Amino acid sequence: MEGKRIFIKQYVSDLSIEWNEFNASAKNGLFLFDRNYMEYHSDRFKDNSLLFYYDNRLVAILPANIFKETFYSHQGLTYGGFIVDAGMKQHIMNDCFTALIEYLREHNIKYMLYKTIPHIFHKIHSEEDKYSLFINNSFIEKVEASTAIDLLFPLKMTKGRKAQISRAKREEIFIDESTDERDYKEFFVLEEYVLKKYHNTVPVHTADEMILLHRRFPEHIHLYTAKSHQKIVAGIILYEYENSIHTQYMAADEDGRKNGALDLIIASIIDIYKHRKRWLDFGISTEHGGNVLNGGLISQKESFGGRTIVYETYGVKIDEKY
Repeated sequence: MEGKRIFIKQYVSDLSIEWNEFNASAKNGLFLFDRNYMEYHSDRFKDNSLLFYYDNRLVAILPANIFKETFYSHQGLTYGGFIVDAGMKQHIMNDCFTALIEYLREHNIKYMLYKTIPHIFHKIHSEEDKYSLFINNSFIEKVEASTAIDLLFPLKMTKGRKAQISRAKREEIFIDESTDERDYKEFFVLEEYVLKKYHNTVPVHTADEMILLHRRFPEHIHLYTAKSHQKIVAGIILYEYENSIHTQYMAADEDGRKNGALDLIIASIIDIYKHRKRWLDFGISTEHGGNVLNGGLISQKESFGGRTIVYETYGVKIDEKY
């Protein structure tokens, strides 16, 4: 597919090395977009990822899937959108969008839902796609409020949070990073219980899937546990990126809530990473497509010194002629 010097290839497994090498060097690439991560749930989505070449040079990749007549970037990933090299310029991105929309029309796609990557996950600032979305008559489909701590310029924790951390220390809660797969399984039993009881939902991953992903990306996926008498009373699964860390899962049992175990894990993570990363992201505190704010949840995250960043999803009607 061509359009203004842009050539599009649909991803196939033969392109995995080219894809992964490009993602690793991209200015907004994340290990989530590595094919070895994406393929763990390939049975759930009809992959339609794309590679974009400008004058025969690969300049962008787009993790994506199709469901019915909608093109998603990508339903199985927290973030999405164009992954681009450091040489990406605005006019090239505009051409990529033009070619993409022509490609979607030719494939009878009526609608595109496009997730952007929050700036805290960029290696180099990378928002060319947002301008291209604007000039292609996109509209905000969803905004979700996440909470992030700037580890370079942290705000103070509340007195209540500090008191819980002190309590956990008095209770001799033991904090450790674990690579033991038995601990992953034990933690997921706790995570499933907490999500079911308090949110009536289930984890996106199973324990076996998370263990598989940890095996594939041990330098990026970490389990930190708080133990009391050898039992996990709280835990966090942490995703590590170049400039940021993200709490993929957090959970504490009743004892862990009372004795501040989860608070102590977070304080320990902040101490470990404060000179190595810029941002700690806690993830979203919104429900129903961002329309409902979970006030208690976001207040807890803010009490550690976090403030809001947003995850944005844009919509584009492909059947309209621009």
